[in-house]
Amino acid sequence: MDVHVSLEGRGDLAAQIYRQLLDAILDGRLRSGDRLPPTRELAARLDVSRNTVGVAYDRLVADGFLVGRAGAGTFVAASPVRGRSAPRGVVEPRAVWRSIPVDTGQEPTAYDFRVGTPDPALFPIAAWRRLVARELRVGSVGYADPSGFLPLREAIARHIGISRSVRAGADDVIITHGAQQALDLVGRVLIEPGATVAVEEPGYPPARRLFQSLGARVAGVPVDAEGIDVSAIPRAARLVYVTPSHQFPLGTPMSLARRAALLAWAERRRAAVIEDDYDSEFRFAERPLEPLQSLDRAGRVIYVGSFSKTLLPMLRLGFLIAPASLRPALRAAKQVTDWHGDVPTQAALARFIDEGLLARHIRKAGREYAARHALIAETLARDPRLDLVPSAAGLHLCARLSPGFSVRPAAGLAIELLESYSGESPPQHGVVLGYGAIPLPRIPTGLSLLAASIAEEQ
Repeated sequence: MDVHVSLEGRGDLAAQIYRQLLDAILDGRLRSGDRLPPTRELAARLDVSRNTVGVAYDRLVADGFLVGRAGAGTFVAASPVRGRSAPRGVVEPRAVWRSIPVDTGQEPTAYDFRVGTPDPALFPIAAWRRLVARELRVGSVGYADPSGFLPLREAIARHIGISRSVRAGADDVIITHGAQQALDLVGRVLIEPGATVAVEEPGYPPARRLFQSLGARVAGVPVDAEGIDVSAIPRAARLVYVTPSHQFPLGTPMSLARRAALLAWAERRRAAVIEDDYDSEFRFAERPLEPLQSLDRAGRVIYVGSFSKTLLPMLRLGFLIAPASLRPALRAAKQVTDWHGDVPTQAALARFIDEGLLARHIRKAGREYAARHALIAETLARDPRLDLVPSAAGLHLCARLSPGFSVRPAAGLAIELLESYSGESPPQHGVVLGYGAIPLPRIPTGLSLLAASIAEEQ
C-alpha cells in the first residue's frame, strides 16, 4: 500500500507520521487488513531514520490501530472505526442543481415494470466476453480520437443506414457514453444561457433536466396522436428535442405530415432539431416511418442513438450523427469533457456489429419482447379503467387512467406513473409499463397486482 505522508520541519517527525497514518485509518483511506510499507521503505521515501518510522508504527500498534505479523509485515487492525466524511463545506452549487434528483440505481423487485431496462438474460454474454477479451489482448495505449474508434463509427454508419435509412458516413458519427452524453454535447455547443429549448410534454425528464442545467429555459410542447404540436412550439425556441419513432413515454410515432411540418418550422426559424431515435430497434407491427434525419435536406437535424436498450445500459455506448457544420464543435466538446471513451469496448462493439451479432441479437430479443408486449397490451385493453395508448414498438406501453381513479403502491410491484413525465403542464394520469426487465411468466401476476392497486379516489 503506497501511503502518502508529508513531513514539515525537523520537529517530532515520528509524531507527524503517527498522526497522518492515524488520520488515514480514521478516515477510511486505510482499511482493515491493508498492509503498510516496511519501515525501511517508508523511511527511505521520507528521508528519515528507520527508527523514526518504527516509533510511529509502535505507537499505532500499542493503540490498537496496527498489528504486526511475523514474516508478513504491518497491517491495519480490524476495527469498528468507520471512515469520517469530508467537511461539509460552504461552497454551494447553482440553484438549478438543487432541483435535479440523482438516481442511485434500482433495487430488484419481483414484478419489475420499470422503464428503460432491457433483459440481461437475452444478451449474448459469451460472444461479448470473447470480443472484449480479444481487444484487451491486443491492448490500446495512448489517447484516442474524441469522435470514437474509427471501425466502430464505420460499423454504426452501415448499421443505421441499413436498419433506419439514416444517411451518414463514419465522419458524421461521434461515439458517446449513451444518449444522455450526446444530448449534453449538443447542448454545450448550441445552448446559450437563457435560450429557449422546446421539449415534448409529456416527455423524457433527463433531457429536460439536462437542458435546464445548461442554463436554458425549457418549454414543454403538447403531444397528440400525431406527435409534437408544431404550432405550439415557442417562436423563441432555437432547439427542439423530439422522440419521433416511439414517443417517450406515450409510445406513439410522429406522423409523416407532422415530421414535414417540424422540418419546415426549423427551416423558417433557423432552428436545430434533436431526433432521439428512442426504442426504434424493436418494432412489432406497422412499417417504420422515415427518420427526420433522412428527410432533412437543410442539415438541421442531429440524430441521437444508443445501445443501452439493444445491448446493456452498463456498457454506456451511444452515438450522434451531426451535420458537417456542427462536427468540429461537437468533437471539441467531447474532448474537453472526457476526451474519449473506452477503446477496447468500442472495438468489441465494432466486431459485434460486423460479425452480424447485433442484428441476430435484435431479432432474437425482438421476438421475446413482442410476446411480452402482446400479453400486456391484451390484458390492459380488457380493463375498463385504463385507456391503452396504441404503440407498435419499443420496450414499454402506456395506459391513461379513467377520471376518478389512482394507483396505490403494492408490495413487490414496480411501475412508473405517467404524471412523473410531465414538466409544467397539468399532468396526465396513467401508468407506464416497461417489459424489458420482467420475464414473460411473471407478467400475468404482476398485472393482477396492478389491477388490484387501482382504486377510486376518495
